[in-house]
Amino acid sequence: MLRSPFFLFIIFLFFLSCKEKTTPSIKSKAASNEAGILRSKGINHFQSKNFNSAFYYFNKSKIAFESTKDSSNIVYNLIQMANIQQINGDYYGSKETLTEALPYVKTKDVYSAAINNLFGIADKELSLYNDAIFYYKEALKDCTDEASKQSPLNNLAVVYIQQKKYDQAILILESILKKGLIDQEPSKKARVLDNLGFVYFKKELHEKGLFLMNEGLKLRNEDDDFYGSIESNLHLAEFYSKTNSKKSNQYAQSAYEIATKFNSVDERLKALSFLISSENGNKNAQYAQNYIAINDSIIKVRNNFKNKFARIKYDSKKEKDENQKLRLEKAENLLSLQEQKYQKVVAGIGVIFLIIVIVILIRYYKNRSRIEKIKTAYDTETRIAKDIHDELANDVFHAMTFTQTQPLTSENTKETLVQKLDNIYSRVRRISQENSTIDVTANYAANLKEMLSTYNSNITNVIINNIEKVNWELVDNIKKVTLHRILQELMVNMKKHSQASLVVVKFESNGKTVFIDYTDNGKGCEKDKIIKNGLQNMENRILAIKGTITFDSEPDKGFKVKITLPK
Repeated sequence: MLRSPFFLFIIFLFFLSCKEKTTPSIKSKAASNEAGILRSKGINHFQSKNFNSAFYYFNKSKIAFESTKDSSNIVYNLIQMANIQQINGDYYGSKETLTEALPYVKTKDVYSAAINNLFGIADKELSLYNDAIFYYKEALKDCTDEASKQSPLNNLAVVYIQQKKYDQAILILESILKKGLIDQEPSKKARVLDNLGFVYFKKELHEKGLFLMNEGLKLRNEDDDFYGSIESNLHLAEFYSKTNSKKSNQYAQSAYEIATKFNSVDERLKALSFLISSENGNKNAQYAQNYIAINDSIIKVRNNFKNKFARIKYDSKKEKDENQKLRLEKAENLLSLQEQKYQKVVAGIGVIFLIIVIVILIRYYKNRSRIEKIKTAYDTETRIAKDIHDELANDVFHAMTFTQTQPLTSENTKETLVQKLDNIYSRVRRISQENSTIDVTANYAANLKEMLSTYNSNITNVIINNIEKVNWELVDNIKKVTLHRILQELMVNMKKHSQASLVVVKFESNGKTVFIDYTDNGKGCEKDKIIKNGLQNMENRILAIKGTITFDSEPDKGFKVKITLPK
């Protein structure tokens, strides 16, 4: 709601003349105490595995600490939030939360090490192994002592095992054991022994590998580390899978029972995969049904968690802004009683009044922009979750089922499996590119061309003309981001709906305006259905930057779009 200049002036005088003043230090202390209470509630809920409530209170605590500019506690809360997101399979959301923490980390310390370690875990779970290695090495640089390096080192070794770089993994794991820093921590030592035994098994040093894996399991049982014993049992199940199906089945059954007790869904699925491959008859069918049911439920549950986490962030920011508005309205009611008292002094402080107006307007637009960014992030997270569920979940499941039902010794089977995995990788890469940050520097034209070229395929030929002839340095950054997103939406729409074999994107410029012509020879659609097919978002984007966009299409006559973009 717009306020009159006189009203804004009265607000200023009220705060100058108010007799009951609260000193900044008292306010700051009260805010810090409130934030600390919220953080403690988050910790208690986390320890009780009430992850929704824990995430909610850590987020509230983070917002409260923002008012006191307590960087250390802001980072702590964000790390806990990212950790909760990873526990619930929201690895993309976790990376966004960790990125939010980076501006508050001023020096290399335990927090920066934890952030990089969590980045590494997220990328490892997303099978981005090279990225995971980079972050684990960054975490090692940030560790302040040798003891704190043990966890990133072990994680690094696990990635090397995934990449079949067994010798590198062995060097790391044996160096950890030789230093003896984990001798007094049974759970950590057992994990290293188990991983080292597993990698020796992978190198076909079976006797040495079996000894170390058994030592790891023994140590975990002695330490009552039941959760850790799940991984040991799974490794031993794999060890015996080709030589002793009975033993493999026993270890897999133990892993399944413990994972069920701890509600560890991923480990239950791994255990079931071994049980399915080693059992026959009714039991095999029962295990397969359990596998399908758990796999379906985990996708739904994790998508629900992702949406809840994004919603908690959005709602908290919205609540904060609404509280500010309520406080302002309360001040207005109180100040209306003082209006007559200060009328005679208005003329003498015109300059001060002007400064106040500017400050309020700046804060208003900043808050509005912040809400829009949060909503955009929420919509992006929801879209990514939907893309992963719709496009990848079933293919991943079919690939896993394929490996369990087909003989992997056959060359034809291996080739088919490689094709399936390559298709999954390509889809993950496209989803990542569609939601990545847009570079608006001197590389803009090259990156835009690369994005458009990714839609080339055996079916569709994408031709890009004259993109380098446009002087992109003269184009506003916001307009460059908008154009990138519009063209990206056009290409996605083409890929999903048009069945085009040829796409041409042509760029021209007359010094003041950039012209873009998009044409494809796809199946097209009726003109009155264009906006209904999801292109309304493009029109809203281009109108927001004072550009124009026109669509031209008829059934079986392709699809044409003309865009004008003022520099």
